[in-house]
Amino acid sequence: MNLLYHSLAFYLSLSPVLASPAAKETAAPLPCTIRSPSTHAFFDLNPLHIPLPELSTSKHPRNHSWNTTGYDAGYNFTLNFCGGVIEDLEGKGGVVGVEKGEWRNVSAYYEVGGKVYSIGQQNGEPVLRGRKLVLNYTGGSPCGDDAGKRSVDGRAILDDDEDEDDDEDDEDDEKKPKKGEKNKGEGDEKKPPKRPSKPDSTIRRKNTLISFLCSHDPTAPLLGLSYIGSSPDSCTYFFEARSSAGCGGIETAKQTLSPSGVFGVIVAIAVAVYIVGGCVYGRVVGQQRGWRQLPNYGLWAGIGGFVRDIFIILTSSCARFMPSRRGYQRVNGGLNGNSGNNARGIARGRGDSSDAENRLIDELNEEWDD
Repeated sequence: MNLLYHSLAFYLSLSPVLASPAAKETAAPLPCTIRSPSTHAFFDLNPLHIPLPELSTSKHPRNHSWNTTGYDAGYNFTLNFCGGVIEDLEGKGGVVGVEKGEWRNVSAYYEVGGKVYSIGQQNGEPVLRGRKLVLNYTGGSPCGDDAGKRSVDGRAILDDDEDEDDDEDDEDDEKKPKKGEKNKGEGDEKKPPKRPSKPDSTIRRKNTLISFLCSHDPTAPLLGLSYIGSSPDSCTYFFEARSSAGCGGIETAKQTLSPSGVFGVIVAIAVAVYIVGGCVYGRVVGQQRGWRQLPNYGLWAGIGGFVRDIFIILTSSCARFMPSRRGYQRVNGGLNGNSGNNARGIARGRGDSSDAENRLIDELNEEWDD
């Protein structure tokens, strides 16, 4: 009875393994993926990601991000998906209007006059506009009237020329005494209040909008990226990406077990079913108790004797290959003629003792003398 309980406990312990695929369905979605609420199609943009060469598992990793021609814009664009671009932006002099800590998150940029302008930071949350899959990058370099401003410590600072003019105006205001007041010493002078600066949150920044088109052509490249245009104030840039990643498919669950692990789980389940089912049958139908309720009890009970017999057979067959302890062999061959044959027959009849061998030698000597 205890064996039956232990078998049931072992079988129930495998239930979390069987329930793991159902748990994956309720897990949080992966970055750069989305499921259509109407068609339930699954979109995954991770194949478009270009990792850093030192982190790539490819035999021939790419050393540049996706590029597209700007045509009438006057410059070309560099983009990456599900991560920042792999180019060394610090070696290019940094990114205009973006703090140094955010340079590694720039997912799209262009270069003009030796300066790098970001047109969007990394974003791993694509959206669906009807049947259109769209990806939006925001938080790039300042654009429009704010293009000459930079962000430092969370506040906007004007250009150096404007700062100098403000300082001169402040100095003139300090030199002019107010009406009804006498000039005070330098230690008693009060500085005028500073003008509140424009908060960084109000600076308009460049952003990018990418629309994905489905491509079922197996001979086409992984991605066909095209520049569509930009807004008049050069604040928003539009691109079109034609790729198989833009086609909705079926989500493939990531396998956590190796093939050998899956085979082991199947074998364990089969053994558990065999033991539990055999015990139930032997107990209910065969009215067996104890170890006899195991399925094929007679077979398992005879395994010990079978192993013992095999061991005896192997050891006895190997014993004849052991070296003999005799110092020499009997002289029982090498003679021709009838007399020799008779002598050998007499020797064999008299045994293998040393006396019989001596008599045989004497007889042979007498025949040779004749």
